Amino acid sequence: MNETTGGIDAPDETSGTVKKFMFVNRKAPYGTVYALEALEVVLISAAFDQDVSMVFIDDGVYELVKGQNTKAIDVKNFSPIYRALEDYDIEKFYVDEESLKARGLTTESLLVPVEVLNSAQIGELMDQQDVVISF
Repeated sequence: MNETTGGIDAPDETSGTVKKFMFVNRKAPYGTVYALEALEVVLISAAFDQDVSMVFIDDGVYELVKGQNTKAIDVKNFSPIYRALEDYDIEKFYVDEESLKARGLTTESLLVPVEVLNSAQIGELMDQQDVVISF
């Protein structure tokens, strides 16, 4: 905590401390603010050079579907941001196998390359993280 400003200090760049952050996305991309807020937090984490990964479970898998058209619901389509995450060194995308199958999706229907994992594998991956945040 910064005594002067009352805020939290940014990580010390000389310390080299990198935390593993996993963001779990469970909600559909539109209709709530969860998916967009998750993206904003992911970008902030990456700006501080943290090790960021994203997991998509349940309706969260819809966040990665190609060809999203949001004109009918009059909201901005933010799905192209997922393709730009690689520029921020965010390249670890995991999708729950059952969630993908239950929604009739395949990895070919997604915007970015993903690793498909079963729920046990996702649990093991979560255990390896320093921070897990669910949206």
